[in-house]
Amino acid sequence: MHNSYWYYALLALSTSLFIFILVKKRNTQSLYLLLTMIGLAFIIETVIYNFLASYDYNPNFIKHNNFYDNNLGAFVSNAFSLPIIATFIAVFGLNWIWIIFFSGFFVGVEWLFLKLHIYSHNWWRLAYTGLGLPFYFATAKSYYKWILQPANGFKHYWILYLITCTISASAYILPIIFFSNRIYSPGWFENSGRDSIAFSAIFYLCVSLFYCLMTKFNLKRNWIKYIFTALLMFVLNQVLMGTGILRSLVWWDQPYYAVISVLTLLLTGTIDKRLNKLTIV
Repeated sequence: MHNSYWYYALLALSTSLFIFILVKKRNTQSLYLLLTMIGLAFIIETVIYNFLASYDYNPNFIKHNNFYDNNLGAFVSNAFSLPIIATFIAVFGLNWIWIIFFSGFFVGVEWLFLKLHIYSHNWWRLAYTGLGLPFYFATAKSYYKWILQPANGFKHYWILYLITCTISASAYILPIIFFSNRIYSPGWFENSGRDSIAFSAIFYLCVSLFYCLMTKFNLKRNWIKYIFTALLMFVLNQVLMGTGILRSLVWWDQPYYAVISVLTLLLTGTIDKRLNKLTIV
């Protein structure tokens, strides 16, 4: 069977489960929790996958760049399927027996992918997955309580930051993977794809913090901060190009990131207000 079929099957099962969650719960809290858990997964993957090269995927989605293909496989598995299961566990209040069951299920999926040679370990081991997932799923239950009973301070802004990371990572990295619109070359890794994605990850983590901080500023002319954000993104791109770190490969690349920065800031501000208004349903 073609490698990608297994990943498509995992993607289809995960998507079906999330549709089931939305149909049953019919609330925005479930969506916000999923975005939160994807953001947390992105941060974990940035450390253990992008920088520490824990494992490799081979889904054969992307033909022109092996690492981009690898990265997309990681996205389907660890930044989509796992967060959906975590959301399912949290919103339905499942206990530790279910947490252990789903942890074992994903260890089994990982073992199967290893045997099919569509996934491989570098220094990672199945035991790390089995030990780590219960904590990840338990964290989802804690975060869901935070979302249901919103509060000011660290809890609120941590949830907002993780959600913003999900939006930023998707908007910043997926075009690079699918369209090769830009290349980052900080010189951290020999593989240019890994180099580009690793720098992109650090970049979106930083700009996500910026978007969250900007929500604190309520100006009489609020449009000023959106103009400032677009200009700042343009200037940052120019600086990165001037230092040789960034190469822009298509005409729409820089306008896209300027526009997406404004849209992400708008979304962050909207979600910030919605999180403050959410109540238990």
